Amino acid sequence: MADFTLVKDAEGIATISWDVPEKSMNVMSFEGLELLNDMIDDVLADEAVKGVVITSGKDTFAGGMDLNLLAKMKEAAGDDPAKGLFDGTMKMHGLLRKIERAGMDPKTNKGGKPIAAALPGTAAGIGLELPLATHRIFLANNPKAKVGLPEIMVGIFPGAGGTTRLVRKLGAMGASPFLLEGKMLSPDKAKGTLVDEVVDDPIAAARAWVLSATDADLLKPWDAKGYKMPGGAPYHPAGFMTFVGAAAMVNGKTQGVYPAAKALLSAVYEGSLVPFDTALKVEARWFTNILLNPSSGAMIRSLFLNKEALEKGAVRPAGVPDQRVKKLGVLGAGLMGAGIALVSAQAGIEVVLIDRDQEAADKGKAYAQKYTEGGLKRGKTTQEKAGALLARITPTPDLQALKGCDLIIEAVFEDPKIKAEITQKVEAIIPEDCIFASNTSTLPISELAKASKNQDQFIGIHFFSPVEKMLLVEIIKGNETGDRAVAKALDYVRQIRKTPIVVNDARFFYANRCIIPYVNEGARMVTEGIEPALIENAAKLVGMPLGPLQLTDETAIDLGAKIARATMAAMGDAYPKSGADDLIFWLEGEGRLGRKVNAGFYAYDDKGKRTGLWSGLNDKYPLAEDQPELVEVQHRLLFSQVLEAVRALEEGVLMDIREGDVSAILGWGFAPWSGGPLSWLDIIGAPYAAERCDQLEAKYGERFKCPALLREMAEKGQSFYGRFGPKDAQAA
Repeated sequence: MADFTLVKDAEGIATISWDVPEKSMNVMSFEGLELLNDMIDDVLADEAVKGVVITSGKDTFAGGMDLNLLAKMKEAAGDDPAKGLFDGTMKMHGLLRKIERAGMDPKTNKGGKPIAAALPGTAAGIGLELPLATHRIFLANNPKAKVGLPEIMVGIFPGAGGTTRLVRKLGAMGASPFLLEGKMLSPDKAKGTLVDEVVDDPIAAARAWVLSATDADLLKPWDAKGYKMPGGAPYHPAGFMTFVGAAAMVNGKTQGVYPAAKALLSAVYEGSLVPFDTALKVEARWFTNILLNPSSGAMIRSLFLNKEALEKGAVRPAGVPDQRVKKLGVLGAGLMGAGIALVSAQAGIEVVLIDRDQEAADKGKAYAQKYTEGGLKRGKTTQEKAGALLARITPTPDLQALKGCDLIIEAVFEDPKIKAEITQKVEAIIPEDCIFASNTSTLPISELAKASKNQDQFIGIHFFSPVEKMLLVEIIKGNETGDRAVAKALDYVRQIRKTPIVVNDARFFYANRCIIPYVNEGARMVTEGIEPALIENAAKLVGMPLGPLQLTDETAIDLGAKIARATMAAMGDAYPKSGADDLIFWLEGEGRLGRKVNAGFYAYDDKGKRTGLWSGLNDKYPLAEDQPELVEVQHRLLFSQVLEAVRALEEGVLMDIREGDVSAILGWGFAPWSGGPLSWLDIIGAPYAAERCDQLEAKYGERFKCPALLREMAEKGQSFYGRFGPKDAQAA
């Protein structure tokens, strides 16, 4: 069955329906482009056809381009990938421009055939770029529909004419939320901006319009004589201010490390100075430029291909039947427990929320109530839906209410004795086949599992805070954890619409294993007399969302002190003591516990707003006369994280390379432009990484020692995705 089908009827309307076989949502492929091009040629040449409606055979229109297609375009070009990508992009432009001109006389702009787009639901990426080339866009009044151009979110920008057309249609300022932020709109908000009409039956409305459209209805403003860009072109007084402001805004938001945003702005600016067809070539050149940038390939691979694969169960044990959760028990109604209850109830799961007394349990449910009240105020939910969500959460101190649960998530205090006690009490009540999970962030799962009578049914499910906002969930296999427990955890995470990774048990698992060295390296540098502002800004300028000192404030300094003491006790003489511990313990002693008390590495006002780095840091640790170069600080911060990722892979804690990158970006925001720690090492190359490790180790100590795996890969000239990545990931 073909991706597109063409049907001509007695009224003279040709309907082209997009319906990719065995796909839940349409994506554009090479074959699809060729077929659509042939069909457009057919209908334009057929005198019996009065007009065309392009629609979808699914309840959505399209999700965008098959991103694997971009890799194939590079490969097809052989020794000249730039030419292959540019020619392929211009081929798409040629097709969409053919739709837009629709057989019009180039001199009179008359005689074209009306072509309308009838969108039954979501249209994203090329799924909107194609309709933008038609003469009228009709969108179904579908509450689930979203329309937009989200390419910037995965490291590229709309390259099939969407950038040029949207700027010509809305002006640079009007188009910026959709191009630079990837904003997606619901039907009611899309009308008049991204689409022309929102109707109950888009196909019927499109057919009626096609039969009544005039030559004037078909002519795009930018093809008409005397066209002026909304808001002004770059050298118009108003437009000049827009472009100057846009350049500053983009650099401020990206810190110069996201190449796609800069390339997009260049395409918009340069394209605004030339005629439309030349602007399409400018867009294609910048699109080719960004596709050849290793950052875009890494971002596409991690944030789209790998993330999607993990969400679809790429690492789920084979042969285990569906393990979706019907009734969940959450032990502990604190911040984490309340968040877990909320996201589970949102997914339609019945939740029993347990705490020591009714008041504490009710407080946990109140968290969900406050969340739904906020949603009501913002128009994100209805009273009926909010009520149904809250009705799914039963707060109680009675453990007997856990009867019938098929999954338990324990979120009590990080104390092995308390966890062991509650595990044994609960296992005496729950069904024999109920899976028991701990939300611990640091305690070894294999040790906690010893309190369980069914160690094969014991697993770690580590959420990140705040639960309702963070996209990642880390699943930890203990030494005895069975496949059914892993499948249960994965199916549950999929139910609550988050991205899972599965790792083997080890101290700090994977995420915290990488995060802790990052914050510790920042603290070490403070004790060395390095300017705290240099540390924080170096992190942000390399793409980290928070500097290590701010991150420590956000997560609580006393928590860091507690983890340090527990690790010291567990490791004994093997613990690598450093000035970072002394600094954290000193701040704790001073009562500067972080943002929660409005005092930490940063100073805060009465409303909890940061006012700057605390001056007391420099009093305690005077600034060194010679400050390091920016890149030196950045490499210390990055290598402190990526070397732990390599060691986790080397030791078997990390079982799938894709999980190492996706979790780093979603879990703690590791420089998304890089595609993750292992992708970053591939970008800079193993030989250089190993050499840099040697330099850092010689200067700062053994923590920067090059792992044996990285050394071996450097000697063999290997990359991580070349050696460990699945074939489809390598191609991307």
